[in-house]
Amino acid sequence: MKKLLLLAFLLPLLAAAQDKGIHFEHGSSWADVQAKAKAENKYIFMDCFTTWCGPCKFMSANIFPQEKVGSFMNDKYISVKVQMDQTDKDNEEVKSWYAAAKQIETDYAIRAYPTFLVFAPDGHIVDRQVGGAEADQFIERCAASLNPATQYYTQLDLYKKGKKDTAFLRQMALLALNKYDQENASIISKEYLAQQKDLYTPVNLNFIAKFTNSSKDVGFDMFLHHADKVNKVLGPGKAEEKVMGIVAQEEVYPQLMKKDGSKPDWATLESSLTKKYPAFAEELLLKTKVQYFSYVKDADNAVANIVAYMKKYGHKADPQSLNEYAWTIFEKCNDMQCIEQALEWSKRSFKDNEVPAFMDTYANLLYKAGKKEDALAWEEKALNKASGDEKKNYETTLEKMKKGEKYWE
Repeated sequence: MKKLLLLAFLLPLLAAAQDKGIHFEHGSSWADVQAKAKAENKYIFMDCFTTWCGPCKFMSANIFPQEKVGSFMNDKYISVKVQMDQTDKDNEEVKSWYAAAKQIETDYAIRAYPTFLVFAPDGHIVDRQVGGAEADQFIERCAASLNPATQYYTQLDLYKKGKKDTAFLRQMALLALNKYDQENASIISKEYLAQQKDLYTPVNLNFIAKFTNSSKDVGFDMFLHHADKVNKVLGPGKAEEKVMGIVAQEEVYPQLMKKDGSKPDWATLESSLTKKYPAFAEELLLKTKVQYFSYVKDADNAVANIVAYMKKYGHKADPQSLNEYAWTIFEKCNDMQCIEQALEWSKRSFKDNEVPAFMDTYANLLYKAGKKEDALAWEEKALNKASGDEKKNYETTLEKMKKGEKYWE
């Protein structure tokens, strides 16, 4: 009886706690939500989510229920959740929104989740936000969505009505990109670039780089055929880095992720890359093989291709890659010559920034090479710079080193 009385006492408190966050409409149609917003003269906040989206779940579980978020949103918005995918577990309320959800997805070109749409009290779209955020940033974004000067669709209307000065075009192109409106981002960016007399300035090249994501984009030819001019402005290797990223996405990855699960035809891929992009074929193929064989846990081929890549292109490897390659060697290679090479790569990885994880890799390689005292000293350094679970892991490694244990395959 006491437990029942206690539960009866707690239920109102639990309900009150849940009410502190954003209040989302339930049992209402899209027309009902619009009518309520108009009657109460409030904006509409629409959470467009999917059941499989991690950031969507994070927002619902951790941000929307917060009292300060609810206090801000409930005063200014009528809020509604719209599930954009369809599952066998959908209830009747979700099913009743199927048609509206499809129309919303089409009308507002929703391609990423979560996407939050904001409508004025009269029902017309004024803004969109893409991606999750912590509570304060989320409130800041929703406050900006109430201001015509920072509303995406309000500014887009100005563009469509003829506002096309250089500064505004640049601002609108970047804003469209940030809002995942790819179609308008492409159109407006081209209009901005058409007004530029010199494309090879730091401002313009950085702008172009943001809008160059396929071989069909205007900047691809510049980065491919005028790399020297681009690198002179943006820095060594920046043009090649951009080109290889696009080529990998378009030419390589589709050959690695075949629907039938078959293995890559490396000879055909090499021939195709050599024909279309001869300057990048060998380097890109080696990097791809490293990634592929590491992923499928083919240690021998992963090690062989890491060594081959580093021998010819190691001078280009960034700290993260240097550390990853060195750690693979530690785990998978027992040849001392190979270990010595990896030690050099590893030491380079933290030359300019003593990242604890990179120092730990170096210490492990030293230990495997039989240089126990040096290994202990570097693992201590990594430990002193680390925190949390990372620190605990290094403590465990240090103890194994002190005991002389062999802890790799």
